[in-house]
Amino acid sequence: MSASPARPLYRTELAVRWRDLDAFNHVNNAMYLRYLEEARLRWLLTLDGPWMDENVAPVVAQALVNFKRPIAWPEDVLVTLFAERVGNTSLTLGHRIVSARDTTTVYADGHVVMVWFDKHTSASSPLPDAVRRACAIAF
Repeated sequence: MSASPARPLYRTELAVRWRDLDAFNHVNNAMYLRYLEEARLRWLLTLDGPWMDENVAPVVAQALVNFKRPIAWPEDVLVTLFAERVGNTSLTLGHRIVSARDTTTVYADGHVVMVWFDKHTSASSPLPDAVRRACAIAF
């Protein structure tokens, strides 16, 4: 699945750090997930209204990363998020990681499914209004 709907939900630039590299001198595959996590959290912090509280918070139910090419250092990456599906209790965010200097260089794409989860009931919880409103703008 390619994460490239017409309208991006959020973009952020992140610096690749030396400590992100593995023995082959390219970004370790686990770091891609950290870059995506950072982008999601930065996006959530921009929302107009609460997206979690002391009882309910989002959890990652699925993560798919299609690795297209290795990221070398030094590099800055641009992470773009897309709202692919808005459900009752879940959100599928498409993502793309590209070079900040040359956006035609795609390092990875895919999606993450986030489910809002109530820690007291151990069940899913309705998607917060702030998340729903933010995603409606992207469609």
